[in-house]
Amino acid sequence: MSLNKYVLRLILYEGGSIMNIEKWHKYTLGEKVVEALKKNWFNAVYLENKEEAVKYILENIKEGDKVGFGGSATIKELGIAEEAKKLGAIVLDHGMPNLTAEEKMEIRRAQLTSDLFLCSSNAITLNGELVNVDGAGNRVAAMTFGPKKVIVAVGINKICIDEKAALERIKMIAAPMNSKRLGLSTPCAQTGVCMDCKNESRICRSYNVLKKKPMATDLTVLVIGENIGY
Repeated sequence: MSLNKYVLRLILYEGGSIMNIEKWHKYTLGEKVVEALKKNWFNAVYLENKEEAVKYILENIKEGDKVGFGGSATIKELGIAEEAKKLGAIVLDHGMPNLTAEEKMEIRRAQLTSDLFLCSSNAITLNGELVNVDGAGNRVAAMTFGPKKVIVAVGINKICIDEKAALERIKMIAAPMNSKRLGLSTPCAQTGVCMDCKNESRICRSYNVLKKKPMATDLTVLVIGENIGY
């Protein structure tokens, strides 16, 4: 078969369009990761888009719940905090404006005993492992133990073939972009790539790989079939 005919068959695959092929690819990768996560004892589900993710998360929030937010660009993009407030939840978000350093620390500690802790993961492997690097360590701590329930929302863009690739993704994408988002003076916020710096503002301090679901934690991973977060 000629290259042109092969490309045409791809474009016409499943009704038609390049968009359908992309949708197939995201679904295929997403479901593969979900199955791997389940084998590692995580609760896991594939959701096609952000709207489905928002619906899933809000169904797990009720009036009076203490809901912790792990400083995630993904969760912020989903707009969960405002919706949680509408449901009567108590929002524990150390990223809110005009907080003192002491107030931020108090909120981080409170997140550890929240009813629901929401965060993302810097990367997720095809083997169903969550790979993260933290500055303060509050996110990886809460993911591991403390909250009654943890939901980790991960965009399809964060899937990596293995742990090595996941760490490379953090160096090339997650760390520089998060440093820039936070307005830090780290070298990566200038160069766009990890420089393994000695800067006091460095956010790459606590390295954590969840190879299996922590035994005492109700942890669900939402794999979202869209690019979301860093």
